Amino acid sequence: MTETIDQPAPQTRQDDPFPVQGMDAVVFAVGNAKQAAHYYSTAFGMKLVAYSGPENGSRETASYVLENGAARFVFTSVIKAATDRGRFLDAHVAEHGDGVVDLALRVPDARAAYAHAVARGATGLEEPYELKDEHGTVVLAAIATYGQTRHTLVERTGYDGPYLPGYAAAEPMVTPPAQRTFQAVDHCVGNVELGKMDEWVAFYNKVMGFTNMKEFVGDDIATEYSALMSKVVADGTLKVKFPINEPAPGKKKSQIDEYLEYYNSPGVQHIALATNDIVSTVRTMRAGGVAFLGVPDAYYDTLGEWVGDTRVPIEELRELKILADRDEDGYLLQIFTKPVQDRPTVFFEIIERHGSMGFGKGNFKALFEAIEREQDKRGNL
Repeated sequence: MTETIDQPAPQTRQDDPFPVQGMDAVVFAVGNAKQAAHYYSTAFGMKLVAYSGPENGSRETASYVLENGAARFVFTSVIKAATDRGRFLDAHVAEHGDGVVDLALRVPDARAAYAHAVARGATGLEEPYELKDEHGTVVLAAIATYGQTRHTLVERTGYDGPYLPGYAAAEPMVTPPAQRTFQAVDHCVGNVELGKMDEWVAFYNKVMGFTNMKEFVGDDIATEYSALMSKVVADGTLKVKFPINEPAPGKKKSQIDEYLEYYNSPGVQHIALATNDIVSTVRTMRAGGVAFLGVPDAYYDTLGEWVGDTRVPIEELRELKILADRDEDGYLLQIFTKPVQDRPTVFFEIIERHGSMGFGKGNFKALFEAIEREQDKRGNL
């Protein structure tokens, strides 16, 4: 059964005790940041905008900042671990492979946000501190969430540098595509252990004042072999959405079980990227070498009967293996990549929304079966 939680009216900045302005960055720890930056430039159509490394004073790490619209990814690798931070990043890559270490949130007041979060039970990782350069001042703080993931709280009001103090503007690695491939981060999905989903939902409710947006339980996300449960939390303005998944009992190993086994802990499973033209995005990314999950041709035989008319004709959706779903508010189009590294862990979703604020419930079975086919190829089903 699916339960959609009645939503309160979006809170104003004055009413919200933990106001969030949006996602500031998705930060990855990777084995080779230069190669990762090149891959996301060529395959995802992102643009390198800033760099930090030995050439501008960072002796321990190299970081590349890529943007596409409001979406910002940061790829960091260790050159020579000399501090606790460097040793943590080194150990993180060794244990988890390439993965997300930080879902950074832009806030109007990092000190107030940190104080509120810690007072409400969050584990503080870094107390508020300032970074300054000729472009202004940024205030940062950090709290812990599931696994070894953190939320850095970023207050950058009045700062006009390329990313953060310590980063220099950088030229693109390749020529970006003529049309932007996506505009923003739509949502970030976390996988947690069996029995821990409600605990982390309560964390976001209590610590950040996020509300429960949707729930998917029981037969909502299930096939003959495997299942999962998911609840979605969001800030008062719905700019930041975090689905939290946990495995559910099934005949065989679910995608969540596989992720937890190979990532060795809870963590970020996938990042959904919002686009205004999913057809152009998929064609560009496929040309750049991105592999997407396929769905059986039969999925499209009856799609028009329950989805109705969409901006993209059914035959073009069939050609590109794009999924569609409709709810009471409108419809959406979506497609999922295969894992983007050798471990079957992090992958991406491309989503085009037309009114719907859902997550593709009508596609869960087809998507899950597609993932199971890939799991079976890896011998992990």
